Amino acid sequence: MRLTFSAQRIHKKAKIDNDEFDKKLKEAKRSNTVFDNVKEAKDFRKQHRIKVYGTDVPNPFKSFEDLASPAYNLNPTLYKNLMTIKYNTPTPVQMQSIPIILKGRDLMSCAPTGSGKTLAFLLPILQDLKKPEKKISYRALIIAPTRELVQQIAREAKHLSEGTKLRINVLTKATSADKAQNSESKQKFDILITTPLRLVYAIKEKEVDLVNVRHMVLDEADKLLDQGFLEQTDEIFAACSSGKLQKSFFSATFSSHVESLANSVMNNPIRIVIGAKNAATETIKQQLLFTGTEAGKTLALRQLIQNGIKPPVLIFVQSVDRAKELFHELVFDGINVEVIHSDRTKSQRDNIVNSFRQGKIWVLIATDLMARGLDFKGVNLVVNYDFPQTVASYIHRIGRTGRAGRQGEAITYYTQDDLPYLKSVVNVMKESGCDVPEWMLNLKSLSHKQKKEMRRGIERKSK
Repeated sequence: MRLTFSAQRIHKKAKIDNDEFDKKLKEAKRSNTVFDNVKEAKDFRKQHRIKVYGTDVPNPFKSFEDLASPAYNLNPTLYKNLMTIKYNTPTPVQMQSIPIILKGRDLMSCAPTGSGKTLAFLLPILQDLKKPEKKISYRALIIAPTRELVQQIAREAKHLSEGTKLRINVLTKATSADKAQNSESKQKFDILITTPLRLVYAIKEKEVDLVNVRHMVLDEADKLLDQGFLEQTDEIFAACSSGKLQKSFFSATFSSHVESLANSVMNNPIRIVIGAKNAATETIKQQLLFTGTEAGKTLALRQLIQNGIKPPVLIFVQSVDRAKELFHELVFDGINVEVIHSDRTKSQRDNIVNSFRQGKIWVLIATDLMARGLDFKGVNLVVNYDFPQTVASYIHRIGRTGRAGRQGEAITYYTQDDLPYLKSVVNVMKESGCDVPEWMLNLKSLSHKQKKEMRRGIERKSK
């Protein structure tokens, strides 16, 4: 068995000499930020696969140096942080989203996982807030569906805001051990990053005051506007009573139903789509593998490992019980493997995540809980051991690899029982630029009943 691993650092910081920075800043202030005409901006968007929908859409920018020019006048501290963290080239979602948020417009942004959405909303918010307000608390609110994603966003925000003195507060699951944090949350902060359930609890307990919030971001907005979170999200909207509230919704997938809901709470939003709507990034090599039966999945996975895998590897299953079963199978085979799911405690999940990041764990089995929550920049392979039950689930699962321009691979096992559901994944693969066999393209689409099952995520029984 051949296993290799190279630990990935979350942020590789560069040492920047002050004289060197001053020189680069002066050069940036002289950079050309203006498109000569509408056609030039249109051609630029086409080149970078940026589609825009709405009125009075601001032009995209071309480079981070452009943001330091008089047209945008980016805070030098933020610009230096970009250079320090080695953000060299903006991604398409950043090129178009940042000018829209800076202009004060509501935004609905659809871009593949791993395409840089977090920076796309953090940077313009930090630029707008400028510095702490001593008498005002919480001017920006960022909501994500999982605690892991909240912590990930917070890490990015703290790196980007270094030196600005802006105060960031993170609220996650409320427990009896949170009394100290609850007391801390009553202090003055500029930015709040939290999950919807934790925030609703904080609102009811009067831990937070959101009347001054002028930036609201929903990350993984399709999930937060789904039935499971919609009631909580409505309560949060009601608590953000400022007449100057600007909303930005980001996700890799937007259904027509979610778009309709979003439009109902937004003010003349601009909508952007990067690449094909509801598709995966082109940096992911996608593969479908027929295993025949459930037993065939285990055999296929063992063969994959025996042939040699390059960790880190993520394996997705559809339930906690399935995760536990597969974990015991692989442990018995002597694989360096762990499993993460909702039955694990907060401490256990944190330890597993950190160990996986550091390369101490080579193979991690997870449920869909983790598909949206983690940014493992170095994941080389994602295996869908159980067939994803929705298009969104498939996109978010495989999006754990191929991030930030890196190459990745995703293998999806399917059995005879999965054939009726295959077409939905095949369509995503085609839209993402993958070669798909003709017979798969000719498969019948799902019936109305099957589509309802897919949307609701009803677990299908295996033969």
